[in-house]
Amino acid sequence: MLCAVYKTRKKEGMFLYIKTKEDFSQVPEILMKQFGHPELVMLLPLDKREQLGRVDKKRLIDALNEQGYYLQIPPKQEDWLAEHRLSMGLSAREESKKF
Repeated sequence: MLCAVYKTRKKEGMFLYIKTKEDFSQVPEILMKQFGHPELVMLLPLDKREQLGRVDKKRLIDALNEQGYYLQIPPKQEDWLAEHRLSMGLSAREESKKF
């Protein structure tokens, strides 16, 4: 199975996988609006790959077969500063000082 992988400039690390290059007909319109202009990253032969970075291969193939697309969302980034401030009994964000 071959799929096309697209990225968006709106969100770092977000990718849209579709079965056929430039065929976004299975992707909901609202998702396409939020995704923005898709930029082709690569054509990916799934049969030749054992693992796929941050994507579970079986989950990807199932989504492509069932709904025609798969949206890879980047992992939530941890805010270490906010966690540290909370551990010290402070608010997560420093209050801005007004003069």
